[in-house]
Amino acid sequence: MIKGISSFSLILILTSSLILTSCNSKVVFTDSKSMPSETWKLMDVSYFKVPLTDTLNSNNVFFTIRTGTSYPFRNIYLFVTIVSPQGKSISDTLQYNLADEKGKWYGKGFGDIHELNLPYKTNVYFPVKGTYQFKIQHGMRVEDLKGVYDFGLRIEKISK
Repeated sequence: MIKGISSFSLILILTSSLILTSCNSKVVFTDSKSMPSETWKLMDVSYFKVPLTDTLNSNNVFFTIRTGTSYPFRNIYLFVTIVSPQGKSISDTLQYNLADEKGKWYGKGFGDIHELNLPYKTNVYFPVKGTYQFKIQHGMRVEDLKGVYDFGLRIEKISK
């Protein structure tokens, strides 16, 4: 037994770890990029290299954004490019609302920070095994987009 940990505590820790791991088993990929000084510069592209091996199951793809109340807009435009392992690319221009007309932020928040999961693609298959590259940059009409703490990518396997 580990010194200082009772048998009950050890069992509780192991059981909790097993439960938490099984609850997240549908997560295929998750990563986020912090923005220096809580500012997303126009030319700063968030790159995510995603190794994928499952070509049979469908997935949902989300973006996660954490903003502060200093974020000056209630929406965000994104330029997204996905490059397949063979070098084929698709690009999208997206617009998401982050707050309602009265300024109430969507998502969950604590203090100054609000986090929102933005659905990007649903029920999508990745037909080729290999590393997919996701390149995302903001498409707002300002050079320095203040109030953005970080931006992330999350891919979840759809349970059958």
